[in-house]
Amino acid sequence: MSEQKHLYLVDGSAYIFRAYHRLPPLTNIHGEPVGAVYGYTTMLWKLADDLHQADGPTHMAVVLDKSSQSFRNEIYDLYKANRPEPPEDLRPQFPMIRDATRAFSLPMIEEDNVEADDMIASYAKAACAAGWDVTIVSSDKDLMQLVEPCVDMFDTMKNERIRAEEVIGKFGVGPEKVGDVLALMGDSVDNVPGVPGVGPKTATKLIQEFGDLESVLAAAPDMKPSKMRDNLIEHADKARLSKVLVTLKEDCPLPIPIEDMKLGAIPEEPLAAFLQHHGFNSLLKRIGQVANTAAANKAIAGNPKATSKGDGAASAPVAGKAALPPAMPPIDVNAYECVTTVDRLDHWISRAMETGLVAFDTETDSLEAVTARLVGFSLAVAPGEACYVPLGHGGTDLLAENPEQIPFAEALARLKLLLVEPSILKIGQNLKYDISVLAQHGLTIAPYDDTMVMSFALDAGDHGHGMDELARLHLGHECISYKSVTGTGKSQIGFAEVPLSDATKYAAEDADVTLRLWHHLKLRLSPDKVTTVYELVDRPLVPVLSKMECTGIKVDRAVLARLSGEFAAQMESLEKEIHELAGQPFTIGSPQQLGNILFEKMGHKGGKKGKSGQYSTDVTVLEDLAGQGVEIARKVLDWRQLAKLKSTYTDSLQEQINPKTGRVHTSYSLVGAQTGRLSSTDPNLQNIPIRTEMGRQIRDAFVAEPGNVILSADYSQIELRLAAHFADVAPLRDAFEKGEDIHARTAQEMFGEVNRDTRGRAKTINFSILYGISRWGLAKRLESTPDEAQALIDAYFKRFPGISNYIQETLATVRECGHSTTLFGRKTWFPRIKSANQAERQGSERAAINAPIQGTSADIIKRAMVRMGPALEAAGLPHVKMLLQVHDELVFELPEGDVAAASKVIEAVMADAAEPLVKLTVPLGVEIGTGTSWGAAH
Repeated sequence: MSEQKHLYLVDGSAYIFRAYHRLPPLTNIHGEPVGAVYGYTTMLWKLADDLHQADGPTHMAVVLDKSSQSFRNEIYDLYKANRPEPPEDLRPQFPMIRDATRAFSLPMIEEDNVEADDMIASYAKAACAAGWDVTIVSSDKDLMQLVEPCVDMFDTMKNERIRAEEVIGKFGVGPEKVGDVLALMGDSVDNVPGVPGVGPKTATKLIQEFGDLESVLAAAPDMKPSKMRDNLIEHADKARLSKVLVTLKEDCPLPIPIEDMKLGAIPEEPLAAFLQHHGFNSLLKRIGQVANTAAANKAIAGNPKATSKGDGAASAPVAGKAALPPAMPPIDVNAYECVTTVDRLDHWISRAMETGLVAFDTETDSLEAVTARLVGFSLAVAPGEACYVPLGHGGTDLLAENPEQIPFAEALARLKLLLVEPSILKIGQNLKYDISVLAQHGLTIAPYDDTMVMSFALDAGDHGHGMDELARLHLGHECISYKSVTGTGKSQIGFAEVPLSDATKYAAEDADVTLRLWHHLKLRLSPDKVTTVYELVDRPLVPVLSKMECTGIKVDRAVLARLSGEFAAQMESLEKEIHELAGQPFTIGSPQQLGNILFEKMGHKGGKKGKSGQYSTDVTVLEDLAGQGVEIARKVLDWRQLAKLKSTYTDSLQEQINPKTGRVHTSYSLVGAQTGRLSSTDPNLQNIPIRTEMGRQIRDAFVAEPGNVILSADYSQIELRLAAHFADVAPLRDAFEKGEDIHARTAQEMFGEVNRDTRGRAKTINFSILYGISRWGLAKRLESTPDEAQALIDAYFKRFPGISNYIQETLATVRECGHSTTLFGRKTWFPRIKSANQAERQGSERAAINAPIQGTSADIIKRAMVRMGPALEAAGLPHVKMLLQVHDELVFELPEGDVAAASKVIEAVMADAAEPLVKLTVPLGVEIGTGTSWGAAH
């Protein structure tokens, strides 16, 4: 360790809020919220590890805010007055975070009447005076005032050092002038007033020109007449007050001498005790305590929340639901190999043959898998044993020297043998992307596991499933960010231009982390009882979706262009009508201007201003006004719908037509909706409105190739059918068995007669009840009073008591174990089901009621998609292509002569998709239509 003393001051308060907002709600084995505690612990540990491997500190302390009050409130009672109270589930975590700091045996500084920033400033000054170096672990702009030759800052999120040069880059002035800039611009978060109308750029310009705050204020009377000049003169006292508020106090008494902050090895015993208490087993593994700590095993095994997840307990820190993964060495990105010769690639392939598994990841030049160019790939055969194989690295300049790499064709020939070898399991994270990239080169992958899909099967609804988040949750590791190796903005480079040393660390880490996640997640599938949904529903769908995405669907640009023109003309006509009703022209797309027109000029009731001071004009507000007969509100709603259809579809879809294929290639996500439904992006083809004529016209632009037709196969009222099965509702089951109109049957059961009005009301009630609608929500849909709506809900439950029983039993189950379950075993977690916040709790309850039904529907159509290709091949129909999945509908393109035969196969596969895993008590109806376009097929 260097003889030069180096003090690290960790801005603990910033760590706390960063940890809270980066992780989902988690609970420990005692049912206490610990998301921020877990995140704080992993971040502090990572900091210690990283610093130990680098030129680590000789001394370290964590500095925290003791309270929200300080001497600044005595100077200015509105200081930080706008700051909201800490979130309800964060407040009880503060004492546990202090416990975490003590568990690391680190000095903890928190003093009355001063802020953490002041203590940091005082310690930094004292250490510099003693000849020490100081690093402030934070990215807080206020602390940038302290940067000087002996003081720098360290932003752990960006892994960047902040010195005087970086401060100048951010503020345009040196650290000694930052306080002057802050005083002029103010701070809305801390309620520092500043000078009205002076933002960051103006403040910087003024300080650059005049030198400091007092010089700016002195020069103001002689400035060119302007609003800024007037504000500088009028609010000079506010600027001076602001300077006092932002200036850090550097002479606070030091409760712990800097010499006593010497950093040594972290004592294992207090840290292990802390981790055991909370059940943070993934972190316990890092100090080798889990395997031989009987107390920890007993605590986990004896607490049902650790094994069943209780009321939303977090599976990530609480690893007691399954056998623990094998001990793994720390992640060392410097240990990865860059493979540039055939011999070394053969070595890695041999290692994969020996281990029987390999984590695999591709690096490309684009997020669009269909057109992305393969730049390289990475392999990991054991935790810590990973490599990167560059294939297309080099500068874009024709004269640039490209690094040594294996010839592309030679590398892919060897890779092909590895990827299809049946004795080697290939493991990927979001493997669908890699499958699509490799499909361009005729490569396939089998057999395989996908850690993203595994995570979703285990923890849907509990947290995200991206690799970076999973690494933080399960491994306590912060992955190298993409932008840290490619840069951002104008200076960003493509991955092919990244130096091989950096590319190797980034790419090989992806493979290494993926393999470690697989070891962690695979062991949980069986104990958590999600093997069926992973193995038989989700995993087989990965290559099916890849094939659909690569196939795409043809779009007629001329139809879209025509619709764009028509929508523009209709918008222009509506705009004139709206302006006439308003009595003046205004920007309809401006919520502020629209709100002023509706509620101030026209005087309509119901206007409410938000924190920004402007009226809300969202769809709910406008629909309420339209329901009251306010014509301008209805016309604005029509204008907005046209604007959205034009910008989102008729305009943007033209840009998204692939120039090589002439088709649009959407991207499906298996983890985008927590109930298990697929989601579609770039473009989103699942949200095209189908209940309006304008929305239906857009579907006319999706067409078949000459000689082919589009076939649409849609499950008929599948969620109502599944509700009849789940709730065991005999009248509804009977109606489906007989092929009756279910809404007419419901109208007859509830109202005693069937006509257009009663059927429409019955249809609304049928679907609304399944989404746990409230009396107010139903009243709005039926345009009735809440009491009338409640009477209808009561009547519905009285006539169909099974539905009421299903809802109550589902909610009771979710409250008890934290999740709902589909007929195929898919779990959806609801960590907010017991929230003290009424809106959060009721939102979770509504979602929980529908999740088993919607999730089962999603499982069924997924099984149909997996079986569809083999069934069509077996029937001699290889030219039938499955193009899209939109909720309960599958869209195909096929030769005109194959329609009759294909329709029979498609209907049979969809109708029987649940079997043999699930035997439904109601038949699944399938409606099939064909036409030259998607719209015509309906």
